[in-house]
Order: sequence, then C-alpha cells, then structure tokens
Amino acid sequence: MAQSGLVGRELALTMLRVLPRVCLGNLRPNPGSRHKKKRGRGQHGGDKHGFGNKGSGQRQNFMRTGYETGNTPFYLRFGFEPYYKGHHLRRQYPPMSLEQLQLLIDTNRIDTSKPIDLTTLVNTGIIPVKPDWKHYGIHLTDEGADLFKTKINIEVQWTSEPVIAAIERNGGVIRTAFYDMNSVYAAVDPERHFKRGEPIPRRMLPPADCLEYYSSAETRGYLADPEKISEERLALAQKYGYELPKIEDDPDYDMLNARKDPRQIFYGLEPGWVISLKDKAILKPKADYLKEYYTS
Repeated sequence: MAQSGLVGRELALTMLRVLPRVCLGNLRPNPGSRHKKKRGRGQHGGDKHGFGNKGSGQRQNFMRTGYETGNTPFYLRFGFEPYYKGHHLRRQYPPMSLEQLQLLIDTNRIDTSKPIDLTTLVNTGIIPVKPDWKHYGIHLTDEGADLFKTKINIEVQWTSEPVIAAIERNGGVIRTAFYDMNSVYAAVDPERHFKRGEPIPRRMLPPADCLEYYSSAETRGYLADPEKISEERLALAQKYGYELPKIEDDPDYDMLNARKDPRQIFYGLEPGWVISLKDKAILKPKADYLKEYYTS
C-alpha cells in the first residue's frame, strides 16, 4: 500500500530494492512450456525406450554391419560383378574444370608466366590431391571451355580433346604426364619430402594399361614425338575451326617451350638431388653410378 502512491522513477527504484535480482538460481521456464517426454511405467507398452522385448536388439551385442535379421544378405542375393574387381586399386584423377582454372588465374593463385604442373595446382589450396585415396593427379575437364581466355603452359595427368582445343586456341601448350605414387607424394607436398633429407625420386614410366595414352600425340602425351604433336595441333585447329597461333613468334616462347624430362618431377630440380631447406643448399650426387641411375 505504501508503494501505491509512487510513480515513474521512484516506483522503479523501490521495486529494485524489494524484488530479488535475476540470476541463474531463480530462472525458471514459463509455466506449461516444458512437457515430460518419458511415459510412465506400464503405460502404452512400458519403458522399453524403443528397444522392444528381448532379443539381441535389446541387449548390447549389436548386430554386425550388413546383417539383415535372418534374411539372405545383399552380397549373397546378387551375383559377383566383375566391374568391382580391383576397384580399390584403380587410379583416381580428381576433376578440375577449365572454369576453375580460369578463376584461379584471375584471383592470382596461379602465375601464368611460369609453367603449371601438379605442384602448382595443389599449392593453390583449392584442388585436393590425396595420394592415400589413390589420387594420381588432375583430370582437366571441359566445363567452362568457352570462358577460358589465358595463354598457359600446363601439365596435367588426364584430359580430353575439347580441353586441348580450348588451351591451344589461346596460344597455350598442354601435356599429359604420368606420375607414379612416390612421385605424387613428393609433388603434392615438396616441403615435407625435402625435410626428410631424401633425394628427389625419379619418375617411373607409365604402366602398360596407360602407356598408349601417354605416348599418343592426340592426347599430347609427354612421351609422344614432338613432330607428330605439331601435326596434331594443326589438325585439331582445322577440326574446331580456329587459327592456330604460332608459338615460334610468341614473346613467351621460352616459357611455352619449357618441359620436364620424363624422369623429372620438379622444374629446375633433377632426380637424385637432396634439398636442404635449413641450410638453403642443394646436394648433388657425384658418383657416376648414381648419376647413371637417376638419369637412366
């Protein structure tokens, strides 16, 4: 009754003095906002919690993966498919489109004044190549071929004819090259490889099932004859109806003509060299048998 005559600021100050402060100890949900979810004992089937009556489903010995409660399992109902034979050993090539490549160039993640290889693409941080997942390199796809407008010298592991035409139409050069698993490990993470103090491995030749692909001039294989590649460049330009730029007259001829040795992994670094990042030095083999081994 004493507060009935108070108004405004005086009433608010009086209420603060009398009422308790809000804290975690006196917070309560609104009445009726929370409902009890658990049903009572013996009501609507009791308190089995969805595990039913007896059996392995009620106990902790859970059924194994693929068990179909007494039915014939999937792998026995259907016959063997030869397609899946050795599927876990097949080489995988994660895709990268020409549209993605153009975006990486436009955002200055790739320097077009230098040759582009597997190490360059992985160092962008956008293209994932995981050797543990049987990734053997990059598959360059033709998505965004009409948007690609850059002159580059690129080396990928797998590609198609429209991609080759899109790059050569802009005065660029493309090659397909094989990397074995040890070479992929080194190319994907060079710093980790150099810190081990191991020599740069020599790149192995492609296996028999893809030797024809990397030896073909049509796919711009790195083992193909350069004269046949020149002929195929002209034939592809006539097929797609564009004028083939002359690389010989290009001011960037040295960059466009740069290529690796079939045994080489990094540009400017030979197999057998040991890179010391701590000392910033390169150790080269001097024994003749080592030179012959890494260059053979």
